[in-house]
Amino acid sequence: MFIKRTLKVALIGLLAFSLATVAYAYAASNTVPDGKAGDGSGTITGYNVTNVVYTQDSGNPVNITAVAFDLDAAATSVKVRLITAGALQACTNPSGTHWTCAISGVTVTAADTLEVVASQ
Repeated sequence: MFIKRTLKVALIGLLAFSLATVAYAYAASNTVPDGKAGDGSGTITGYNVTNVVYTQDSGNPVNITAVAFDLDAAATSVKVRLITAGALQACTNPSGTHWTCAISGVTVTAADTLEVVASQ
């Protein structure tokens, strides 16, 4: 009886070990792709804005209809503001580093700043 019980416990233990090994083998077969993580820093410098030209409305010269200028380096997004608390207005890049911005709702007398917001 003692041998039968010992054999039974040994068989149950062997079965549990076999099942655990199979379960581990399935868990160990996962494939995880490589990834990247990191920390770094870089210097942010401003652009030099040159060759600024304002265009006035030919029908009513008190209104500014456009402003054009050059940046000293390439940019992907540029906006301007001509009134300190006014809205930013989008610009287009017709060639190279030259930008043109259509202006609406700004008069010569109200314009008090040229703020250029540019980024790469």
